[in-house]
Amino acid sequence: MRTTIDLPDDLHRQAMSIARDTSRTLSETAADLMRRGLGQGRPTHAYLPFDLTVPPDTPPREVLQVITACGGLLSSALATADPATQAWHWGPCDPEGFAAMGVAEILLHTWDIAAGLTVPCRFPAPLGIRVLRRLFPDAPDGDPAQVLLWCTGRSELDGRPRRTSWRWEATTSARPFQQPAPQV
Repeated sequence: MRTTIDLPDDLHRQAMSIARDTSRTLSETAADLMRRGLGQGRPTHAYLPFDLTVPPDTPPREVLQVITACGGLLSSALATADPATQAWHWGPCDPEGFAAMGVAEILLHTWDIAAGLTVPCRFPAPLGIRVLRRLFPDAPDGDPAQVLLWCTGRSELDGRPRRTSWRWEATTSARPFQQPAPQV
C-alpha cells in the first residue's frame, strides 16, 4: 500500500466497493492480517475472540505502520507453521490458504482505497494469479486483476454483471488459473 498510493491526510472519503471510509478500510486491513496470523494458533471452529482496534483519528502513515506490523506477524506465523496445520476460516484451512487470504486483503483493500481516492491502481499479475488459484478455483480465465475484482464483487467482467455476493474457498485446492495470452 505504501508504495502504491499516496495517502492524503484526510481519509474520511468513501472507499470504493465497500460501505466504509478509507480510514476504516486501512484499519480493517490491519485487523484482517492479524486475524489471518492468529489462525495459525489452530482454532478449529471459529475465529479466536480477539480484535484489533485502530483509533479513528490515527494519522494515515501510522495506520500503514500498523498494517506493516500485522503483515509481518502473519508472515512470521506462516513461515514457522507446519504445512499440515489446519485452522478455521469458514472450514479447515492450511497455511497456504491463510497466506492467500492475507495477500488478497492487501491487494483488494489497496484497490478499494485507491479507487475511492480516484487514483489508478493496478496490482501485480503474479500475485493475482496465486490468489485466484487458491481462493477462487472456478474463476474464469482473463486478466488476473480484473478477474479478482469481479470475483470479489468489485466490478463487471467481460459482459458478466458485477457479483452481489461472493465467498472465497480457502479450504479447497485450486485448479491452475490461466493468464490470457498477451494482446498483439
